[in-house]
Parts: sequence; structure tokens; C-alpha cells
Amino acid sequence: MLTAQRIDWATHGNACLAVRRQVFVQEQGIAPAVEFDGRDPDCIHVLAQHHDQAIGTARMLPDAHIGRVAVLAPWRGHGVGRLLMAALTEEARLRGESAVHLASQESAIDFYRRLGFVAHGDMYLEAGIPHLDMTLTL
Repeated sequence: MLTAQRIDWATHGNACLAVRRQVFVQEQGIAPAVEFDGRDPDCIHVLAQHHDQAIGTARMLPDAHIGRVAVLAPWRGHGVGRLLMAALTEEARLRGESAVHLASQESAIDFYRRLGFVAHGDMYLEAGIPHLDMTLTL
């Protein structure tokens, strides 16, 4: 069974950090000091699980900026990212947000476009990886 739902950071934060460590630090080579920015306690987090195994995570900052969207490699292409984004956009709607924003890695731009996000601005480097800002009107 595959689920993605909002979690309490104090209780389930370590599961989110483990997924992010695997995806961003180990696979993509992002420095831990960049990845673990100290902002997690202020965010809304969602965790995707298969049964009780953490397989994906994402967060939303107080300003409706979505980030740290990470899915473990064996689960990519199975709808986990879509579930994470649906859970976070629903949280944004419940908060009364009119839009959500994100900085997409170049490799994920098409994924976010399929979800309705619109790109704006120019490509830029963040943590050594090309990114493009995108917005979804809710």
C-alpha cells in the first residue's frame, strides 16, 4: 500500500531526513550543510510510505514554497512524486494559499509541468545543479 500524508516533524522527521540524505547528499552530491538548512521545524512535511517503509518526502515553507521533494530511486516512476505533490498542494489549499512555488531541478521540469506548474525566469545554479522557478496557481 502506497500513501503520502502530512507528518509531525518531531515524530517522523528522521524518516524524511533519511530519504533526503540518500537522494540529495549521497546520489546528487549536495553538501549536508546545504541540504540540512535548519528550516525543517517551520515547514509542513509529507512522507510517502510503502507499508511502513519511507520512500519519499517533500516540504512546504511558510511562504508556500515547496522543496526537498525526494523519492528513493527504486520508487521513481511509480507515482510517488505525484502523491507527495498532491498532499502538499492540498495542505496549501487548506491554508488558503492561492499558489505554490518551487525551484525545479532541470531534470524534473517536465514532471512539474505535467502537474500544472508554469516556469518563469531563467535557469540558475543552486547547489551546483541547474534549476528553474515554477508556480502552480491553486
